[in-house]
Amino acid sequence: MDSNYHIISTLVEDKPGVLQKVAGLFNRRGFNIDSITVGESEVEGLSRMVISVHADQKGLEQVTKQLNKLVDVIKIKDITKNAVKRELCLVKVNIPDADARSEIIQYSNIFRARIVDVTEETLLIEITGDKKKINSFISLLKGFGIKKISRTGLTAMARGV
Repeated sequence: MDSNYHIISTLVEDKPGVLQKVAGLFNRRGFNIDSITVGESEVEGLSRMVISVHADQKGLEQVTKQLNKLVDVIKIKDITKNAVKRELCLVKVNIPDADARSEIIQYSNIFRARIVDVTEETLLIEITGDKKKINSFISLLKGFGIKKISRTGLTAMARGV
């Protein structure tokens, strides 16, 4: 794994403007956020923000210190080395013929993806997993003609206690 790749889990107050403040700190430091996901946490009134970013250790420490100064930020943890990581992806793929339909369904089964919508012309497939798995699945489907892709970005949680 790239030593400059980090996954930061942040517990923040669930109110308007917090996402902008957090993203702005990374932006001001010149770091491009690879992905950021935000959702409800186990604590009412708080949201969990998972940020994946490429940053050197010194830069990351500076951003972390600045994040800790924000009133809306409750807790920050680098979970890069000890995390379960997942992404959700929806892929709408063309069905040129019946043989293609069967092949796409087989690929979906192999990758443990779910077909969530079917029309005569397309299949809409939901897949979850790590980035490598999803990229591999998409690569297999490209030959059929992908109409649309929608990805959530990374979400993660530290393993264990």
